[in-house]
Amino acid sequence: MNEKKTTSVCVVRGGADEKPYEENFEVPFEDGASVLDALTWIRSHKDSSLAFRYSCVSANACKECMVLVNDKVDYACTARLDPDGVKVGPLKNKRLIRDLVTDIVPPKERISDPN
Repeated sequence: MNEKKTTSVCVVRGGADEKPYEENFEVPFEDGASVLDALTWIRSHKDSSLAFRYSCVSANACKECMVLVNDKVDYACTARLDPDGVKVGPLKNKRLIRDLVTDIVPPKERISDPN
């Protein structure tokens, strides 16, 4: 009998004006699977409200999926799932929008309100 392997993904969630909280998800585990694979699986199968950003053209090219993986800055598309689980959170040095989505526009490039 071929039993499916799973692993735990702990996601730091919340909005800009909310206290962050952690939510754990059991996801399918395959050798070589990325953290981004797990996040898209969670959004498709467990919680469609999970917010994260990605725009894959090729690995590590767009830089939109940058998050904290086990408290280290990494790309969700290239960081690998660990059979013992991973913790994923938003970047700490960027303004939080929601869940794993942070403001990626450099401060000098923001459109300011003329009024």
